[in-house]
Amino acid sequence: MVRIRGVILPNNKRVEIGLTSIYGIGLSRSKEILESVKISPDIRIKDLSEDEISKIRDFMSNFVLEGDLKREKLGNVRRLKEINCYRGTRHSKNLPARGQRTKTNSRTVRGNKRSSGISGKVKVTKK
Repeated sequence: MVRIRGVILPNNKRVEIGLTSIYGIGLSRSKEILESVKISPDIRIKDLSEDEISKIRDFMSNFVLEGDLKREKLGNVRRLKEINCYRGTRHSKNLPARGQRTKTNSRTVRGNKRSSGISGKVKVTKK
């Protein structure tokens, strides 16, 4: 069981795949890390020595990862909302911020908001 930056890495996966379970590290960055500390990407995480794990930890201490990265991203969006720029207002209205069309589509950003199910005229019941 290897723990890096508060994340427990899966033992049976290859190192380059296992590092991607840390928020902020994708496949290209994990390859870059392993190349710089001279560790083969084909080794399983359970086969890493303590020395290799400490090399990876030391190299990753330079990156903004996990909670710090999430906090930074939230701070950026909050700043856009506070200065009332166009992107900030789009974020606050839960609409796409990068110029996509909204007459149709944009379901990902807006969420799948379904109508109440009543369409057309309301039927009047006779007594």
